[in-house]
Amino acid sequence: MKIYLFLFIFCISTGANGQWSKIENDPFPLHRSQKALSDIIVSDIFSPPVASRIFVYSNIAAYEIQAKSNSQFQSLKGQLNGFNGIPNADNKQISYSLAATYAYWQVAKRLVFSDQVALDSLNSILLWYKIKGYPETVVQNSILYGKKVSDSILRWVDQDQYKETRKLRRYSIVKKEGSWAPTPPGYMAAVEPYWNKIRPLCMKTADQFKPSPPPAYSRDKNSAFYKTANEVYLTGKNLNDEQLNIAKFWDCNPFFLNVNGHMNYATKKISPGAHWISIAGIACKLKTFNYIQSSFAYTSTCIALFDAFISCWDEKYRSNYIRPETFINSNIDENWQPILQTPPFPEYPSGHSVASTSAAYILTKIFGDNFKFQDNTEVDYGLPIRSFTSFDQAAKEAAISRLYGGIHYRPAIENGQIQGRDIGKHQTEKIIMQKII
Repeated sequence: MKIYLFLFIFCISTGANGQWSKIENDPFPLHRSQKALSDIIVSDIFSPPVASRIFVYSNIAAYEIQAKSNSQFQSLKGQLNGFNGIPNADNKQISYSLAATYAYWQVAKRLVFSDQVALDSLNSILLWYKIKGYPETVVQNSILYGKKVSDSILRWVDQDQYKETRKLRRYSIVKKEGSWAPTPPGYMAAVEPYWNKIRPLCMKTADQFKPSPPPAYSRDKNSAFYKTANEVYLTGKNLNDEQLNIAKFWDCNPFFLNVNGHMNYATKKISPGAHWISIAGIACKLKTFNYIQSSFAYTSTCIALFDAFISCWDEKYRSNYIRPETFINSNIDENWQPILQTPPFPEYPSGHSVASTSAAYILTKIFGDNFKFQDNTEVDYGLPIRSFTSFDQAAKEAAISRLYGGIHYRPAIENGQIQGRDIGKHQTEKIIMQKII
């Protein structure tokens, strides 16, 4: 079990001054929660779509409580599909910050495998509140309200069809030329083939933003498809150092499998969605956002990511497109290998392109264009910091990284960007969270 001991040390060093109400807006507990939950998701090896589900419901729980405490922010009640809001607080002697953090972790704990680690993280953060001088009565009242809210959120969560998709039959490979097939080294089974059955949050249906179809499969060297495959092949053979760094930085593959003789083991990595949630946190800290402002930014980003993965996965298993590695090995160069390990699901469209573009659209609406930031998300995974002048620049780099990495053709990237932009735009037009901007 991973207990964040440094948090306890931090608490002791600050001391308790009894002025708990003065730190109600401190975003530290929320930022710490996002990082701790991301670490748990990496450890549990959740797929990108499932990770987006864990993040979004946890953040909605926290945001809804915060919205009760601030008239500038509006509940998502009636704005998200099937969401009827949360109960009001019965007792005025509560901390909305503590209640929101507690609800966040109660939801997260239900949705991850490592529930004990989640509980450890929650207890560590509760200690922060207590040492900051929060009276025991306020702590207990806040916990009771947080539990009441998380229970109501989880009842809504249970209706999103996730449990039903766990019971569906194993996906059968389509034995047709040009269709997706499992790739080396693990030849893993298809990931989340029924994700389009999950209830979207903002979109009406999974296929609302269905992208243009990819080029028709063909082995003809003059065909559009063959040319896109050959571009992947030639790009991979002629990468410069910067392109290689970009490919590695945006890899975000939680399925990376190491093969050493007869021994296989996984290298645990962050998912694309978690990377963008980290970027949202970086932006919040740069703008010195308080708790509710940070919760607004996190939740908005998570909603976009959640719908993006539903939309993307809907098309993946409709077009069922062959991966570059499979085609190139069979038709161009049997010894060619992509820089990145091919993930276990169909090629079209690029998930990172859809998700990154939708998240960047939302963050640009919140923080503005030309927002400079240093992305240190991948430092924990041995990669250096990269600097960006805007969220759009970062999203474009994330998208093209898939070509450099050898796991996507260009149409999957470019059409995925259009798809992601449409999802983000739709969200900003449909959902109102901040009343006064």
